Amino acid sequence: MNQSSPSSSTTRSSSKKHSKNAHQEEQFGMSETRFWIQRLSKTAIRAMHILGISGSAGGFLYGVEQALWLHWWVMAMVTGVIMTGLEIRQSRLWLIQLKGVLTFVKLALLSSFFWLPQHKPELFIVILVMSVVIAHGPAGLRHYSIWHRRRIDEPKGKKRQING
Repeated sequence: MNQSSPSSSTTRSSSKKHSKNAHQEEQFGMSETRFWIQRLSKTAIRAMHILGISGSAGGFLYGVEQALWLHWWVMAMVTGVIMTGLEIRQSRLWLIQLKGVLTFVKLALLSSFFWLPQHKPELFIVILVMSVVIAHGPAGLRHYSIWHRRRIDEPKGKKRQING
């Protein structure tokens, strides 16, 4: 009768687990735990950004007193800067892809609130629609390079891993 000792069984199980983790790290460039931490962090930042935009919407759409929505606006701007920084850190190509370029167009439209205050509601709606189209549009649209006049992606293995 050939019985395995509990320690040899544990060793085999541990070896399989280690092999699986090594394969995942090789495939994704990071451990599963790190992947999930980054993914959930980026999702939380995006959720806070949407919450900030939603909270400040009353100020733009209905002329609500600024003191009631300014803290939401600050949250939206801070999380927007964080998300932009993460995107640029992940891939410099973001700056010439439509998803990055339209982010800067949205910022230009936001700054036009100062010059066209009577059109804040309309500008705000245009910015929201642009955000939805670029966030949920096909990859060919989001990754279209205004410089190259075609879809351009980061070469395999070059893109830094920031998931979300």
